[in-house]
Amino acid sequence: MAGAEVVTNEERLRRIEAITDAALSGLATAELLDELLERIRDLLKVDTATILLLEGHTGELVATAAKGLEEEVRQGFRVRVGRGFAGRVAATRAPVTIYDVTPDDVVNPVLLTTGVRALLGVPMLANGNLVGVLHVGSLTLRQFGPDDVRLLQLVADRASSAGQARAQSLDRQAALALQRSLLPARLPDIPGLDLAARYVPGHDLGIGGDWYDVFMLPSGWLGAVIGDVSGHGLPSAVVMGRIRSALRAYALDADDPAQALTSLDRKIYHFEAGTLTTAVYALIAPDRATVHLSCAGHLPPLLAVPGQPTQLVNLAVDRPLGVGRPMTNRRTTVVDLPPGATLVFFTDGLIERRNELIDTGIERLAAAVRSEPAEALCDHIMASTAEDQPNDDIALLVIGRQSPANPR
Repeated sequence: MAGAEVVTNEERLRRIEAITDAALSGLATAELLDELLERIRDLLKVDTATILLLEGHTGELVATAAKGLEEEVRQGFRVRVGRGFAGRVAATRAPVTIYDVTPDDVVNPVLLTTGVRALLGVPMLANGNLVGVLHVGSLTLRQFGPDDVRLLQLVADRASSAGQARAQSLDRQAALALQRSLLPARLPDIPGLDLAARYVPGHDLGIGGDWYDVFMLPSGWLGAVIGDVSGHGLPSAVVMGRIRSALRAYALDADDPAQALTSLDRKIYHFEAGTLTTAVYALIAPDRATVHLSCAGHLPPLLAVPGQPTQLVNLAVDRPLGVGRPMTNRRTTVVDLPPGATLVFFTDGLIERRNELIDTGIERLAAAVRSEPAEALCDHIMASTAEDQPNDDIALLVIGRQSPANPR
């Protein structure tokens, strides 16, 4: 049986220098984690070293880098916070040691089949937030001492910033890929209509829960929707993507916007519990003369008709989607869309300001609407009403009916 190692001051200094080596900063994240594990395995004279990073949207620790337990990474081992050895370290956010490992102590079969007898694990924290867990193991019985704990925590602190950077990079890449797949690359070219849209995220990942969509249906009707899923960033965007796809599917079987939103409400209630979503879904008739709209807790669009003041469409507003049991009596409002008229759909991030009534923001937006091509109008609206650094996502969709005598 091995006892706790006595460490001299000279050895302590050597260990610290090995971990704080400035040259490590030049390594890519994956290389840095691997190098840190190799060094700590040598310094502590252990057989295994593993980093599990926290996956925020699942609440699970995922094996990301390992020395001596590479099978963990190859198998994609993951464990929920609170379960097993690594989960216990994450839950307590404190060092945990096991002198003689038993099947009751761990849930990862790789640890048992490898023959790990002693374990020491510490939390990886960044700005008080849990990033992951770093643990080392010995194939022989061993007592880990205070110096071992301090050194491993020093390594964990060094690895935490790299792990956090890696997670942010992955989230950013996922967000960009998701944005490209969810928001229309270009709006359809519809005879008799002029369309343009803008999207500005209020989150540093570049995407959030606001969305818009425009699609032709086999019937010749044009579907247009704008919506807002509660929350921000990648989690909201993922939910938004599922909701957007579901609405397209329901739109194929529903010739009434209220019917499509009723189906979407039921879907959110059962499969996206706890998600609040607002939306306005519009169907524009094949002759483009009328618009059928159903509103689920969203701000109505503005309607600009030549010779008339721009104002919100007077439509029935039903409750948001995903709130309580699904509604069965959602309503549809039919609105005329004369030649030269423009519909402006938007999300609240465009008009809301702190310490300002929402009516003020609506009036500011209405004043910015003028008779010009949809692309130019979008540019003008964004320049005159949107904040430089919005705190909330902004989605804007402009649909204008062209005038036969003056097509845009």
